[in-house]
Amino acid sequence: MTEFSGLGLIEPLLRAVAEEGYSTATPIQAGAIPLLLAGRDVLGLAQTGTGKTAAFTLPILQRLFQNKKRVAAKSPRALILTPTRELALQIGDSFTTYGRHLPIRRTVIHGGVGQSPQVAAIARGTEVLIATPGRLLDLMAQNHVNLGGIELFVLDEADRMLDMGFIRDVRKVVAVLPKERQTLLFSATMPDAVAELANSILTDAERIEVTPQSTTVERINQRVLFVERSDKRRLLADLLADSAMARTIVFARTKHGADRIADHLKKAGIAADAIHGDKSQSARVRALDSFRNGELRALVATDIAARGIDIDGISHVINFDLPNEPESYVHRIGRTARAGTDGSAVSFCDHEEVGYLKDIEKTIRQPIPSDTTHPYHAVDVAQIHASSKPPPRPKAPGSNRNQNNRNQQQARPANAAPKSAAKPAQQPGKPAPQKAGKPAGGARPDAARNDQNRHDRRPAPHAVSHGNSQGSGKQAPRTAGTPGGNTPLRRKPSAA
Repeated sequence: MTEFSGLGLIEPLLRAVAEEGYSTATPIQAGAIPLLLAGRDVLGLAQTGTGKTAAFTLPILQRLFQNKKRVAAKSPRALILTPTRELALQIGDSFTTYGRHLPIRRTVIHGGVGQSPQVAAIARGTEVLIATPGRLLDLMAQNHVNLGGIELFVLDEADRMLDMGFIRDVRKVVAVLPKERQTLLFSATMPDAVAELANSILTDAERIEVTPQSTTVERINQRVLFVERSDKRRLLADLLADSAMARTIVFARTKHGADRIADHLKKAGIAADAIHGDKSQSARVRALDSFRNGELRALVATDIAARGIDIDGISHVINFDLPNEPESYVHRIGRTARAGTDGSAVSFCDHEEVGYLKDIEKTIRQPIPSDTTHPYHAVDVAQIHASSKPPPRPKAPGSNRNQNNRNQQQARPANAAPKSAAKPAQQPGKPAPQKAGKPAGGARPDAARNDQNRHDRRPAPHAVSHGNSQGSGKQAPRTAGTPGGNTPLRRKPSAA
């Protein structure tokens, strides 16, 4: 165990840490703080809840304080880039907490709220800028932020940045940063894409890996419940009726699904709310505060929104939908068993999720015990999981329709005539039947205009033959009242 007093931190920081009730550093803090104080680039890998935020907050505060400079308007000295609004706000709170005895100003910028207060704070001058990628690029484009003076750059939750599609935005930001800087990259997992990104932005970095990649916290009691999808919400309400589940996060795969789950729990008399990307920032903050204060027993969240949740005392995590990425499972259940406490993780598994479950068990290198005592136990799902045969995989949206089309094409005989050939031949001297609303002639006018804008609905001129001049290129004279040729205009029936 390493004491904070032995890490080389200055007295104002040690005092702030002590006021928060901490004396012993976590492994990631003990490994990262001395390296960061020495000016080294660091690649930090640690599970959520291990103290990563303090691991970079404390040394950044100390370096900025010891290397005092005049704060220029719009030009921060340190930049922390993070994927979600909630995480940005929590990092901002961390800088406020640990920097309470230092004259270091910090500003948090993120979307979902008006930019005017953020722009004003940056214009007054700030040493530390904590930002989400979208809002940062917006303010950069408006010349409200200048990153030319950045001395320290932190890319936090790098794996989630990639999952959320922020890789392009991250590279745009990195491209305008000074070459001479100290860079820190922190991530809960280390997929190949994160490794590639780390190699491109870090220089002679020291790698700190506190625990083996994708291992789960040992204090978490894990179990899986096999259940039909139609029974999931009833099972969830039954579980949350237990008073032992005092503060529970429920993970849903989609935003719409999170809302439906929260509504079902409310109807069942369970205080619950949902947070996801479509919620306003005020609604998300309000839900988090209610959950933190104990007014809500269940918080239903998507992976992206939950990435910024840092709340102590979470008793249970329930995976209503299993994630399709095994690493996300590790991060989800890490929301509980924080700060040395115990926790429980319950996962629901239906027919289509058996493959996800097997991937998770392979990744964490251990089977997850199953609970067969609940009233909605699905024996056939459990048998699929126990079988050595490859489990079914969820089909992509629209795959059934596409497959049916392919099957119909394959079933058609090779010598089958096209549909148009099956129509009876037109009798000489008898005009072809015409459907209402379509011009006379062969093919539709827009069928021969494939090279033109398909959204241009103006009809092409009608090529009408006259007498025996077929193929001569001459056009029949127009009949009075028929501006498009000799096909009479049809009036649309009255709406009445």
